[in-house]
Amino acid sequence: MPERADAARNRRALLRAAEALLAEHGREHVSLDRVAAAAGVGKGTVFRRFGSRTGLFQALLEERAQAIATGIAGGPPPLGPGAPPGERLTAFLDALADLAARNTALLAANERACAQDRFTDPTYLRWHRHVTDLLAEARPDLDAAFCAHALLGLFDADLVGPLTADGGTERFRTSLRALAEAILSAPRPVSG
Repeated sequence: MPERADAARNRRALLRAAEALLAEHGREHVSLDRVAAAAGVGKGTVFRRFGSRTGLFQALLEERAQAIATGIAGGPPPLGPGAPPGERLTAFLDALADLAARNTALLAANERACAQDRFTDPTYLRWHRHVTDLLAEARPDLDAAFCAHALLGLFDADLVGPLTADGGTERFRTSLRALAEAILSAPRPVSG
């Protein structure tokens, strides 16, 4: 069933309010009370919509990552279907590097809010599944799930921030590509 117009409007208002508070004051000052007040709705609306501060940050990250998800599912190659898995992996890491560089504060807020559950965050799980699938297709001899965690671990906000400060996004992207290529071209195990 499609979302009611007023519910969709409230959702957008809440996400924009959270986004503005995050940009202006940092994650420590993004409370559900403040988000509700900034969006002009009651606190109960925030709870019904997102359940918690964690749910709010997860929804905002999911919204920011939607273009990548759409590209993966049906966009043009190399991000979308039709390119070899190594090229798709590189395109995905490039897109994720751009997202991370533009949204470091949101990544940090989401990581802190999710705390010990951050590796079960829905957006992280989708990214992990995608990277795992690409690695498994390209290199079935590798532990694709482990390698996917290793690559995605580089998107930790505490690491992305310093690596992309002062326009260092290209260095970050280039280094990610090099690491992915090293994983894909690693010597294959010799069966003995």
